[in-house]
Amino acid sequence: MIKMANIELIRKLHFVECRSIRQISKDLGYSRQTIRKALEQTEIPKYTRTVTTKMPAVDSVKPLIIQWLKDDETAPQKQRHSAAQIYRRLVSEYQFTGGESTIRRFVRQLKLEWNLLTPLASIPLEYSPGEFAQFDWGEVIIELNGVEVKCMLFCIRLLYSRKIFVKVFPHQRQEALFQGHMDAFNYFGGVPKTIVYDNMKTAVKRVLEGSKREEQDAFIQFRSAFLFDAQFCAPAKGNEKGQV
Repeated sequence: MIKMANIELIRKLHFVECRSIRQISKDLGYSRQTIRKALEQTEIPKYTRTVTTKMPAVDSVKPLIIQWLKDDETAPQKQRHSAAQIYRRLVSEYQFTGGESTIRRFVRQLKLEWNLLTPLASIPLEYSPGEFAQFDWGEVIIELNGVEVKCMLFCIRLLYSRKIFVKVFPHQRQEALFQGHMDAFNYFGGVPKTIVYDNMKTAVKRVLEGSKREEQDAFIQFRSAFLFDAQFCAPAKGNEKGQV
């Protein structure tokens, strides 16, 4: 059975580079019938949820972390909490079961929002129309039927025109990721050649050496249907996509 990554390659060679079925068959060693089947592969992947996800462990301790950091503002420098110290306190005093990296990310996010940290500088680049876009998820609290609910913001921006598309979803699973992209492409009136992402699990199965990634099959299938490339930031280098 032909792999999804090879189906994507065949479709790009034909539809983007305008190679004939005969030439692709000769270059890749697949039969012409196999090439034709790959070119007909335009199905959008469907996501089937099999496991109910629990509320992230960090959500239950966010108010506590916020209070500790606010108290630190009036405390002597040496008595202020580091992310590691916050994690150790949560484990020893509150039986926290989440990971330390989760706490570090949340603490850094808070300090950036409170202007206690300076984001890393990014070198501005020039882009051609339709060449690049950047994507990211954000969080927003909305009031739904009188109850505050945390939702996810799907955000994608074209780097040449700076045109932006934003949509609210109740989660950031694959079905939201794919639907958001399709709505954005319809709004933009086209598909960017390359979209820049972080290493989200809905797209990346495994981070390999350098810029190489083992992508999720469903994500490859989705990209293959719309014929765009994905570029991923280095781990923990979200500043590489500073437009979203």
